[in-house]
Amino acid sequence: MILKRKIGSKGQVVIPKDVRQYVGVEPGSEVIFEVRGGEVVLKPSRAPDDIVNEYLSIVTSKLKSRIQLDQIIEEEALEEIAIRR
Repeated sequence: MILKRKIGSKGQVVIPKDVRQYVGVEPGSEVIFEVRGGEVVLKPSRAPDDIVNEYLSIVTSKLKSRIQLDQIIEEEALEEIAIRR
């Protein structure tokens, strides 16, 4: 899909409805702009939990147990607090 749009006076571009629906973004969604050479790639932002869970769904059969992301984050925070004391 290739669509052409003009950049407005405030540097804004309207993302066409078909594109928004295709990538699953709606008003209030966060997006990521990735610059690759002379191109800009717009991607929907995803929560870290979603990324980890998607990865785990691919490799779960190779893992002995699921990663508990909340527990790891809490342990890291407690370690950081202990170091700063």
